[in-house]
Amino acid sequence: MINNDGCIALKIYKMKKRIFLIAMFIGMIAASCTKLDVPVESELTPDNFPNTPEAFVAATGPIYTQLRSGYAVNYWRMQELSTDEAIIPARDGNYDDGGQYRMLHKHNWNPDHPTIKAVWEWGFGGIQTCNRLLALFEDAVESDSKRQTLAEIRTMRALFYFFMMDLYGNVPISIAFGSSEQPATSSRSEVFNFIETELLAAVPDLSVETGMLTYGRPTRWLAYVMLQKLYLNAEYYTGTPKYTESVAYADKLLTESNFSLMSDFTSLFMPDNGPNSETIFAVPYDANVAPGNQFSRFGLHTALQDKYDLPFRPSIALSTIADFYRLFNLAGDKRNETWLAGKQVDFDGNPILVKTTNKGLDASYSGPDPGKEIQWQLEFTPEMPLRLEATMDVGNDELGKARGVRSIKYYPDKNTHPSNRDSNNDVPVFRLADVYLMKAEAILRGAAATTVKGESQTADVLVNKIRRRVGADEVMGITLEALLDERAREFAWEAWRRNDLIRFGKFEDAWGFNPGGQAPTYRIYPVPTSEMRLNTKLIQNPGY
Repeated sequence: MINNDGCIALKIYKMKKRIFLIAMFIGMIAASCTKLDVPVESELTPDNFPNTPEAFVAATGPIYTQLRSGYAVNYWRMQELSTDEAIIPARDGNYDDGGQYRMLHKHNWNPDHPTIKAVWEWGFGGIQTCNRLLALFEDAVESDSKRQTLAEIRTMRALFYFFMMDLYGNVPISIAFGSSEQPATSSRSEVFNFIETELLAAVPDLSVETGMLTYGRPTRWLAYVMLQKLYLNAEYYTGTPKYTESVAYADKLLTESNFSLMSDFTSLFMPDNGPNSETIFAVPYDANVAPGNQFSRFGLHTALQDKYDLPFRPSIALSTIADFYRLFNLAGDKRNETWLAGKQVDFDGNPILVKTTNKGLDASYSGPDPGKEIQWQLEFTPEMPLRLEATMDVGNDELGKARGVRSIKYYPDKNTHPSNRDSNNDVPVFRLADVYLMKAEAILRGAAATTVKGESQTADVLVNKIRRRVGADEVMGITLEALLDERAREFAWEAWRRNDLIRFGKFEDAWGFNPGGQAPTYRIYPVPTSEMRLNTKLIQNPGY
């Protein structure tokens, strides 16, 4: 229960976050398209260049606007709907949207897929926004604020490039804004080296501050954790293992920073979840001034509106499948509470009832009273039997609407905007828990265990930090396979599952309605057809 002091603190938090977001986005410039020969246009001129830290933050606002515009929806879908973590089945034709979601689930997409196109435009829109601001700031007066801001922009550009490299593999490297020459495709190894070089160059000028002052912006700690993630994936990205280097950057972050695990796992995803002691970098969202988080809109059920006091009727689109839900099998694990399965009750233990008819409950009903009114207790079933296999359709009667386990990890926000249905939950990108589990994985893959602040950090020690926080039994002699399962439990719906499955060699496995066994082609997405037409120097990825 929140006491009066807690209510006041929460109000102060929300006020500070709103002020921060308004300051960050007040400098909004129209988002860049993905064409790389756009003329230099901006409201900034040499006469009004920023000259204070606050002005620099406002001037870089378009970068963060671009980031949040696609991260929690389209980017998230490419990273999650292509795995066992999340699914959008058709429900009597609803939510089919031309088959785009089942294409992701079954790994049979093509270069014309709308989300593949949208995310390419989003990522390179972010890169070009960074390029534009770097070009504009060249003539600004030298200052510590300028140097820090340039380092932040380069780090954000590296982050967008990391997203693009991870998704599309071989992509063009463009760092010159306003050039009329289209860039050619660079190999994944070349993009890897570019990201690494940019991050290493930015580190000395990045802030080491944490908290509201730097929340949602790049810090030295973001650069460190990005390098750790980059090196952990190096063997897959480039063919050259860099697990020792990955551990080294984990240790730099653990030694030099003051991050700590939050004691309550669920608090990391509440509507008032940032800043906090664990999140290294997040995408800040606000229902009114920084929209883009729609987990409550897409991932619940209409009958849950009253329970969570929501100002809108939630959709039934998103859920997870039985194969993934079975991983949440540890006794006492707080993470189990982030899913809704089985018969549903309100907070007082009363059953959540749906008014319907016999036929409305089950479209296959053939009894004598199809129109008889009944009340049915809402029950989410992990199993999702298909009514129509070709379109991955589970039906739209009440039974069909309740197929699939629902996630409340991004806890339903009663202050969600009633019309656009955007919520206030910030979405973590990098957390301290990931630093620990990535380090454990690198050790299991051959790097030496190290000692940090007097603690000998073996893989077991690192994993048990996570286990203790959530109340699960500790491990002894953890294996890579068990570590992948631990990552699934810890980072479900945080847009890392595809990256993990590929690194562990599991992306071609069968799950849900995906038969498995697809060609390695699908480990990277194709270059969109529209981009191939715009830039004839682009080379399509193999197999497309």
